[in-house]
Amino acid sequence: MTEPADIDLAWALPDEAATAALAARVARALDDGLVLYLHGPLGAGKTSFARALLTALGVGERVKSPTYSLVEGYMARDRPAWHLDLYRIADPGELEWLGLDALADPAALVLVEWPERGAGALPAADIELQLDYAGQGRRASLHAFTARGERLQARLAKY
Repeated sequence: MTEPADIDLAWALPDEAATAALAARVARALDDGLVLYLHGPLGAGKTSFARALLTALGVGERVKSPTYSLVEGYMARDRPAWHLDLYRIADPGELEWLGLDALADPAALVLVEWPERGAGALPAADIELQLDYAGQGRRASLHAFTARGERLQARLAKY
């Protein structure tokens, strides 16, 4: 993994509505495919953020948590979108049978919860979103790792 860009963005998220608002903001700024890693402890809002982002991108069906299926696929703004939750993966080799070749599509949106459990089997992150507890709420920080991620980060900084 490369080092993040010098300018990182951070937000206070006092409640789930604020998490959904941040996801909607990311959706408005997104104009290309993206690989987004979601980091944070259990209950920090990774799945809530992913659901809100997919909904904001026009996924009309119910956005399911991939905790047991490991991966869920959708169409979002006429592009494929994949939501992975790797919490139950013990070894990245377990991902081979999932057929993750579709994740390499540069037009796809790929959201990965617990990406460290799939190290070496996943496409590299354009953006990482770190969600953490902050008192009664949460906080989020975003780090770009690629030119594509930096473009999204710059658009987010303008909002």
